[in-house]
Amino acid sequence: MSVKLTVVGCSPAWPNPGGAQSGYLLEGPGRLLLDCGPGVLAKLREREAWPQVDAIAITHWHLDHWGDLVPWVWGTTVGPGAGGERPELWVPPEGRELLCSIGGRLGQPEMFEEAFRLHEYADGEPFTAAGFEITAHRVLHYQLLAFGFRASANGTVVGYSGDSGPSDGLTEIARGADLFVCEATLVAPNPEGGTRGHLAAEEAIAAFEAGGAKRLLLTHRPFERPLDEPFELAHDGLEIEL
Repeated sequence: MSVKLTVVGCSPAWPNPGGAQSGYLLEGPGRLLLDCGPGVLAKLREREAWPQVDAIAITHWHLDHWGDLVPWVWGTTVGPGAGGERPELWVPPEGRELLCSIGGRLGQPEMFEEAFRLHEYADGEPFTAAGFEITAHRVLHYQLLAFGFRASANGTVVGYSGDSGPSDGLTEIARGADLFVCEATLVAPNPEGGTRGHLAAEEAIAAFEAGGAKRLLLTHRPFERPLDEPFELAHDGLEIEL
């Protein structure tokens, strides 16, 4: 059995025209959604009345990577997903406490616990979700606790950078992967260095080559910053069989 990647949404921190923000669906032993930014739930509902996913894994807490968990709660508890199987939700360390706090501010502290089977992952420790073995690796994203994922099933490995500046974690995520999905938000590398949160295309290629991955898909790219070939660039709705 192969693994299929569907780019549900790939917009950066501001949405590209007509686009959804970060969401990448892996289908193999089960259905695993990596990140769930604004617009992702609507895109999934174009394909099925209510998304049937086994698990969702969130890389970090910037809104463009998790914001659609909120409407997912409403759809699961009082909408078309009510009564169905709750997906697992894997979040960074201390994410359970954060979601409880957010839920409290929205009037329902336990809202995320009611909609999802909630788990926290740890840096470098493999966990299993939707039949995939996943390892989260810490990456550099300003001062925020952020991770990328390495997901494997059926002999296939997919690496996903999340949001990251240059980081040794990216090399581990890309190491020998069949596909490395890597953000490339910036026009050019920052010559001043300092704390970083994103990559230029050249830096994404450097991480890809350092890790020895077989294929590179650039993502999280603003519409206003087009890339010329030979770059392979993600777009909403792109499907890749691996």
